[in-house]
Amino acid sequence: MNTNKMEGGKAIGFIMTYNCSRLVEDAYNRIPKGSLDAIIMVDDDSKDKAETEKIAQKLGVPFFSHEHTGYGGNVRYGLKKALEIGGDIMVEIHGDGQFDPSIIPEALKRIRENGYDFFIGSRFTNLLQPLRDGMSLARYLANIGLSFIDRLILRAPLSEYNAGFRVYSRKLVQTIPFEIIPSFEKKSRGHIWSFQVIAQAAYFKLKFGEMPIRADYKKEHTSISIPESTIYAFQTFYVLFLFILARLGLKNRLFRHKG
Repeated sequence: MNTNKMEGGKAIGFIMTYNCSRLVEDAYNRIPKGSLDAIIMVDDDSKDKAETEKIAQKLGVPFFSHEHTGYGGNVRYGLKKALEIGGDIMVEIHGDGQFDPSIIPEALKRIRENGYDFFIGSRFTNLLQPLRDGMSLARYLANIGLSFIDRLILRAPLSEYNAGFRVYSRKLVQTIPFEIIPSFEKKSRGHIWSFQVIAQAAYFKLKFGEMPIRADYKKEHTSISIPESTIYAFQTFYVLFLFILARLGLKNRLFRHKG
């Protein structure tokens, strides 16, 4: 990858891995060459960690591992490592390759031109596309329903709130208390963090952007299970409740300035 700092800030991609060593090389190879200043790999203490590290060494990608903290903990770890090597724009890339990384160059272009603080690839800019890509009807309807409620309360200009392709600015990381873990998440630090950070960005009035992305549900991938999705849905309602309280002036740890 390009090692020179790109105009508009240094862009670092962090590939998140958890028990997906068989998929990660393909995910890496699909990242458009030269689109990022650097790429690192962060592993959430996978059972196949040794094999994943061998693949990272083969690809020439710096590999970092840490104790198992779940999805949210792994994202935070990836952001921390990306910041340490000078990242101004941090691109979250899932190691199973489910979300199409070919949008990275255009996403970075839009971020730099518009000054977005938080950017996602949305599967729902074309409402029927997720079904064509193999998303189950239950997951499809749940996403639409949850996003409708989220949009109603958060007022963030997004067509969906549960996407797996995300880009974070240094400003966002330095503004929101993203290290806070809700009490119900202390053990798993799971997928609710992905929604928590959107709610925090909305509360602090950071600038959102999105563009279409394809997610392949037909090939092997590591999506959150239906039972986990159900728990996640109830957790989002709690985060929304805390958001409303904060807007009414009843501050809480989730919605407070750093420091």
